[in-house]
Amino acid sequence: MADRSSLDDAAVQKRLARVDDLLETVERTPGPTADAAVESVQILIEVYGEALGRVVDLAGPLARTFAQDELLKHLMVLHEIHPDSVADRVRQAIDDVRPHVESRGGRVELTEVAGSVARVRLTGVSGSCSSKSADVAQAITETVLALVPEVAEVDVAQPASPSMISVDAVLSRARDSERRQA
Repeated sequence: MADRSSLDDAAVQKRLARVDDLLETVERTPGPTADAAVESVQILIEVYGEALGRVVDLAGPLARTFAQDELLKHLMVLHEIHPDSVADRVRQAIDDVRPHVESRGGRVELTEVAGSVARVRLTGVSGSCSSKSADVAQAITETVLALVPEVAEVDVAQPASPSMISVDAVLSRARDSERRQA
């Protein structure tokens, strides 16, 4: 097998960003040449996706090892040939963020994946500030969306917290009640 240079994930991301920029430029350019260039790229993506699909099929259980590589994982998702289901990948994303949730006294579990929506239950986030719960919910959402691009929305359900009534409000009501009785 011939030696080849290997691109690290950062170099791949840089090249993909450049391709996106170039395609945007071509798509903004009217005319048959631009249309032909865009169609050529679409056909190449389709053919390479078919080739990758065949490799995944032939690889069998090894495909899961391929899916651990950042570039291959994204290509498998793009071509809808990832060996793990969307729900399994959402569970993995939740497992990845679980230590962050637990460090704040919380628990998180996947309740359902329906279409492009992942429903997650968040319980027990400690702290007197509701912003802590919102921060944890945001971390869950960002992690799932980053790792499972087929998911368009993450619905993080949280049990309603008891309302806090200030001491001043309680005393004010008591004084009002005493005045009415007098």
